[in-house]
Formats: sequence, C-alpha cells, structure tokens
Amino acid sequence: MKAVQALLAQPGVLLVLKTLASLVGVLLVVQLARWMNLGGDVRIRDEDHAGALADEAMCGFVPVAVGLDKARIGALVRDAQGRVMLIRRHGSHFAARLLENHAGVRLDQHFLTVATGDSRFGTVTLNLGPEAQAWAASLRRLEG
Repeated sequence: MKAVQALLAQPGVLLVLKTLASLVGVLLVVQLARWMNLGGDVRIRDEDHAGALADEAMCGFVPVAVGLDKARIGALVRDAQGRVMLIRRHGSHFAARLLENHAGVRLDQHFLTVATGDSRFGTVTLNLGPEAQAWAASLRRLEG
C-alpha cells in the first residue's frame, strides 16, 4: 500500500493515470456509437433514393429527372411540372429546397454551384459530370 501511495505522490503520475482513464472513456464512447450505428457517412444511394428524399421533403413530388452528385452528397431532382428541388446532405440527414429561380446558379465545367437564397441552406456545389451543362441550361428556364 505504501508503494502505491509513494507512486501516486510522484509528480505527473496522477496526471498520466487521469489521461489514460479519459482515453479509455473516449474509446468506450466511440465503440458504443459504432455499436448503435450512430453518425457514419450518409450518401444518396441512387436515383430512386434521391426521388424518395424529394417526395419526403414535398409530398407528391414525383421525379422525372435526377442529377446525382458524383460523391452522392447532393442531387437535383425535376418533376413533371418543371419544378426543381435541390437536395444536400445535412449532418446525418438530408435537407431539400425547391429552387425558384436561376439567379444563384453558376457552371464551372462539370461543377454546378447553386445558391438557394436561403442563408440557412447555404450554397451547394455539385459535381454532375457531363450532365452539369444540361442541368445549368434547364435551370435557366426557372423564373427570375
């Protein structure tokens, strides 16, 4: 017992023990989060998933065209009425906004940057590959 007290009385030993205990605690929380499937890398699986996300955001929004970002973190979805919805990853979920005009759209080769005008939603840059030009041209048809 005296040996333990002598060891703990040395400067820095208690600090090392506290640090190790904290590290073990953090590793346990990480393992618990993995076990519960929390967080993770959420992506849009395919065009059908993007359509389902659009319908979830606006009931009855039936997609006829989907432009899916190469990294699958965002998409543009058009319905039969010509409305276009922008979908983007927001944490472990997805957020969507209906685009009302083309004022915030900028094309740079395969990248299409879209600003919704909603400061909470922000600006989104999508890598649509060769489809970027066609989507940019179609967005010019929106009012405004």
